[in-house]
Amino acid sequence: MIATESLSLSEIEDLAFRALVNAGTSEENARPLAVATAMTEADGVASHGLAYIPIYAQHVECGKVDGTAKPVVTLPRPAVVTVDAATGFAHSAIDLGFEKLIPLARELGVAVLAVNNSYNCGVLGVHTQRLAQAGLLGIGFTNAPASIAPSGGAKPVVGTNPFSISAPDADGNAALLIDQSASTIAKSEVMKHAREGRPVPEGWVLDANGQPTTDPEAGLKGSMVPSGGYKGVGIALTVELMAAAMAGAALGSVASPFSGTAGGPPKTGQFFIAIDPQATSGGLFQDKLAELIDSVRSQDGARLPGDGRKKCREGAAKKGVAVNAALLEKVRALL
Repeated sequence: MIATESLSLSEIEDLAFRALVNAGTSEENARPLAVATAMTEADGVASHGLAYIPIYAQHVECGKVDGTAKPVVTLPRPAVVTVDAATGFAHSAIDLGFEKLIPLARELGVAVLAVNNSYNCGVLGVHTQRLAQAGLLGIGFTNAPASIAPSGGAKPVVGTNPFSISAPDADGNAALLIDQSASTIAKSEVMKHAREGRPVPEGWVLDANGQPTTDPEAGLKGSMVPSGGYKGVGIALTVELMAAAMAGAALGSVASPFSGTAGGPPKTGQFFIAIDPQATSGGLFQDKLAELIDSVRSQDGARLPGDGRKKCREGAAKKGVAVNAALLEKVRALL
């Protein structure tokens, strides 16, 4: 049985913050990332939570990400916000962008945010959820280093490239949260299995020759299996258009890996669309959303995207989060 230690969300945030600052990250850059780390652990997505803090610290120290970067915000058009993350952490760049994006979307009905020269933004749904909490429909895209081969090919050209949609309820919460990658499983899960020396299930990865494998190391040298075959490749390409081409960021085919120390800053991108539902629905959005949700919940055993994270979040707020003790030892060693 794996040994764990229970931590409150505030303890997780504090631990992440102090580890990042000690590694050379400025406090203004470390705080948004620490907050997101606690949110991620609360949602039960442990593969993207504290497990990434040693990687982030290593990347600050080797220069893959600039822990003291100062993102630059511009407004080239009335409904357009752009942020140059300056090869720093995505979280602080997104935070600064949201400060402009949210009021613009409320005023104009819709606004977009493009972030370039960026880095791994963690769980994309953490960011779109914040837009829903602001009463806006949030749509997000983020590209990643290439790990998915095109249909009929074996060489990766696009990343696992997730997209996320978060719909607001009338009480400042995310009533519906879709957050999925273009691959069958997130690459971080394969990396987690590799760290733990465990095989991955069939259908997750392919080796360098395009053949199925359960060896996570072989899969990391090969490619990820796209979700739904060619449809997953289509999703990955769509996200690449939005997060890289539309943001002026590096394509996944040339971006350096999010793991390891080689290659310098990845310079990938994020793209967000924020929409005021009242501007488009004639005041009917909440009624239609409630009807849609009821059509799912009225069926025994049926679940909505985001239900699992919501349940974890509610439990974490009351009882804290059980964190792998060996991981905690690694993170605490950074203090």
